[in-house]
Amino acid sequence: MEEDELVMDQSAYEMYHQAQTNSPCLSFDIISDDLGQNRSDYPHTCFMVSGTQAEPTQPNNLIVMKMSNLKRTFKEQKEDDEDESDSDSEDEDEKPELEAALVRHSGTVNRVRATRFDDKVLAATWSELGRVYIWDLTEPLQAVSDSKLMSEFVKKNSQLPLFQFNGHQTEGFALDWSSNVKGQLATGDCNKNIHVWTMIDNGWMVDQRPFVGHTNSIEDIQWSPNEPTVFASCSSDQSIRVWDIRASPLKANMLTCDQAHSNDVNVINWNKNEPFIVSGGDDSQIKIWDLRLFKDNRPVGIFKYHTKPITSVEWNTNDSTVFAASSEDNQLSIWDLAVEKDDQEQMNDDGM
Repeated sequence: MEEDELVMDQSAYEMYHQAQTNSPCLSFDIISDDLGQNRSDYPHTCFMVSGTQAEPTQPNNLIVMKMSNLKRTFKEQKEDDEDESDSDSEDEDEKPELEAALVRHSGTVNRVRATRFDDKVLAATWSELGRVYIWDLTEPLQAVSDSKLMSEFVKKNSQLPLFQFNGHQTEGFALDWSSNVKGQLATGDCNKNIHVWTMIDNGWMVDQRPFVGHTNSIEDIQWSPNEPTVFASCSSDQSIRVWDIRASPLKANMLTCDQAHSNDVNVINWNKNEPFIVSGGDDSQIKIWDLRLFKDNRPVGIFKYHTKPITSVEWNTNDSTVFAASSEDNQLSIWDLAVEKDDQEQMNDDGM
């Protein structure tokens, strides 16, 4: 049976713009800026970093981007035909702008995560070659905002990473900066090993002893937003684990849910205000976990809407009951735990 073709509904978006890179990108991250939190006035400006998965004969790059003149695209239904037609000059003024600075990268960028560090922005990248790099994005960020600096940056055409770690010995995808301890990083590889990085005066110190517990590839890592020594991880071994780095790596696994999903657990995300973790797996399910009940191996919520593996989940930072999820079924869903089920949904859940 052929799958139904999804048709995008433009009216669902207050703002929708799209851009395309020369090579596919497996990962991107939004770069925090100084333009104000929760800003709502249009047009918007956004800074991003992504990493390419280029053809074997082509170089890979980090792409630092500035997207500006992002105007509100949602329009109310207009009554007059005259109002519906815009002049060519107006159309030109409404076009978004994209500036991009490229930083050469060894191997495909499996994942990239950015963090602000004092007056700098740093990015950590996982390479398919089994190495983790840390980059200073100061120069490319300056370049995307200044044409003269962009010219100088392009002529220079080279930037070395601040630091690299080769201790994983195989590639990986799991990567997260701590929001509580500056420069603290956790990385997980496809060979079940997790390493924690601590910033020191001249770079980073990486504990060579891996955190032991998972039995298969580490798919995602998330530091606790509230406890500086705690992080969570999920794996293709179907488990979710919570760790405390105050203990030795052999004893740091404090909580475990062994059968969190019936297949690979792909992604997790901490709620910043409540003791909840949301997870998504290859079983296409989304689950909510209350850390106070974590040892019971029983989620407090299960959502079965998507038809293919879940690829991303994230809580709304301003509303602790709302989260979003994306899936390989090409859909993005938004959920609100505060909304009660209607009678029909309750009957379906009860098997009636």
